[in-house]
Amino acid sequence: MDPKRLQGKNILITGAARGMGAANAEHFASLGANVCLGDLDLDEARKVADRINAAGNGKAIAVKMDVTKREDNAAAVAATVDAFGMINVGLFNAGLNKPRFFMDIDEDNWDMIMNVNTKAMWLGMQETARQMIAQGPQDHPYKIINVGSIASRKPLIDVTVYCTSKYGCLALTHCGALALAEHKINVNGYAPGVVVTPLWEQLDKDLVEIGFKEKAGQAYDDIVRDALQIKRVSYPDDIIGTAAFLASDDSDYMTGQMIHIDGGWCIQ
Repeated sequence: MDPKRLQGKNILITGAARGMGAANAEHFASLGANVCLGDLDLDEARKVADRINAAGNGKAIAVKMDVTKREDNAAAVAATVDAFGMINVGLFNAGLNKPRFFMDIDEDNWDMIMNVNTKAMWLGMQETARQMIAQGPQDHPYKIINVGSIASRKPLIDVTVYCTSKYGCLALTHCGALALAEHKINVNGYAPGVVVTPLWEQLDKDLVEIGFKEKAGQAYDDIVRDALQIKRVSYPDDIIGTAAFLASDDSDYMTGQMIHIDGGWCIQ
């Protein structure tokens, strides 16, 4: 792999203060990219940016960002352009989950998950594409990358709203690819399974709370045993290579694709 395969790429990442977002930001910068880290938790996002800048490869800035607000998406895009001159890639990673059985879903649960996982992705895609179109054509296509999930493909009884939101992510990826192709913007995504991050650690606790699992860690064990062909859960380091590929020129002839990085869960 070219150690500078992302040299000259200026990338906005949402939900970048921790988990997969932070891991991608650090990996992208190690490959030469400049990154704008958007997150509600500005202090943690700044810590990631400081680590990146101290490493001396790509540059990083952090911005406070409520991904559910159009004005914050527009401001994050503008901050990326102000800092680095233009934007080449948008990675829409922000997401959350709060499990409920189907008959226990209420409006608050629905709105919270759909707003962060689906509405925010649509807003980010629009505002990023608007700037890319204004910049005009470049030698390689612009890239929009959406973070899906195994739930983009498989219904799961305990997380109906999350599944709905991630099916929506798949639809946004397909429809965005169709709509933006004429502007030389490629839209793809990747779909993890179980990734050990703060989101999954909280989900593990929540599944016990709603009575779906009996004890902490059981969700991991059951999925590894029953669903994964690669018999272990994944970590952010298992994801970052695919994300970097989608951000790089190596994926120039791909659009409208959702790549599953799920240990074989999708074929179960």
